[in-house]
Amino acid sequence: MDEQPTAAPPWTELIRLVFGGMATQVIGLAVRLRLPDAIGDGERTADGLAKEFDSEPAAMNRLLRGLAALGVLHESEPGVFALTPVGQLLRADRAPSFHALSRMLTDPAVATAWQHLDHSVRTGDPAFDRVFGRDFFAYLADDPDLSWLYNAAMSQGTRGIADLVAVRQDFSGARTVTDVGGGDGTLLAAVLRAHPSLRGVLYDTAAGVAQAAEVLAAAGVADRCEVQVGDFFAAVPEGADVYLLKSVVHGWEDERAATILAHCRRGLPAHGRIVMVEHLLPDTVPADAVPTTYLNDLNLLVNGNGLERTRGDFERLCAAAGLTVGAVTPLDGTDLWLIEAVPAPADPRG
Repeated sequence: MDEQPTAAPPWTELIRLVFGGMATQVIGLAVRLRLPDAIGDGERTADGLAKEFDSEPAAMNRLLRGLAALGVLHESEPGVFALTPVGQLLRADRAPSFHALSRMLTDPAVATAWQHLDHSVRTGDPAFDRVFGRDFFAYLADDPDLSWLYNAAMSQGTRGIADLVAVRQDFSGARTVTDVGGGDGTLLAAVLRAHPSLRGVLYDTAAGVAQAAEVLAAAGVADRCEVQVGDFFAAVPEGADVYLLKSVVHGWEDERAATILAHCRRGLPAHGRIVMVEHLLPDTVPADAVPTTYLNDLNLLVNGNGLERTRGDFERLCAAAGLTVGAVTPLDGTDLWLIEAVPAPADPRG
């Protein structure tokens, strides 16, 4: 009779979790040094990389072996390393790339705020504000390099799902789509490319749309898209058939999130709809939960002013903005959902 494999004892999983912070530091150093770019498509020796990065050879070898154990590199023979498919994603010199996203999430400023998670849990307030004396976006305004990283990270995070949104979301009957908080236009470009009859409006801050002209031109849709600069807390362009908000609502607490949605509701025609691309938490954490969704929820607590929401949360939020939640559709292969909202029916009691 064949012996069944013995399940690993619970402590092994606990140790893996406890060592997770160290793994983050290893990945963070690799992307800051741009080690994956230096390795490229071939193999590099630890000694060669140590010389290139002015590092102690044995210590560099230990760093590379740590990256290999994490699945970023493969060691073909002692001291010789190549990138795995995961490691290729950390390159800044090729696409697809998650280099900027990885650098932003492992940036020392973000990591420092996480050291004060206890403050956020006790008070419900962002630790980032307490540590740095201003909120995350004010900090970005004073740090052009981190601001660029943030915008690039948002674009990289969107690029992987943009074509899927364009296909899965029903845009039939719509003539104009306004992407609120759409950054460099990565998502809107994919939607316009997939639906040649649509016209688009890209709406964000001046910093957010700084690279939009290049992105829209590269997609061949610049002639069908108008770029407008503004503040979605003050107003949004009126008259779109569809308002698209990708990872916007989760960035803000209920009052300000409802303000954004209310502005969209005010500009919405009777037949129009709002489409949010967001995580959707179940009412209880399932056994097969995607941990990153819940860790991102905590990151929004520590470094920002937002939160991830359940369907009930979205229904209450939309009701506060004069909206009703309609179709809710999972984006296959991701942990994101398409959440539609339409104007709430008028109260017959007046």
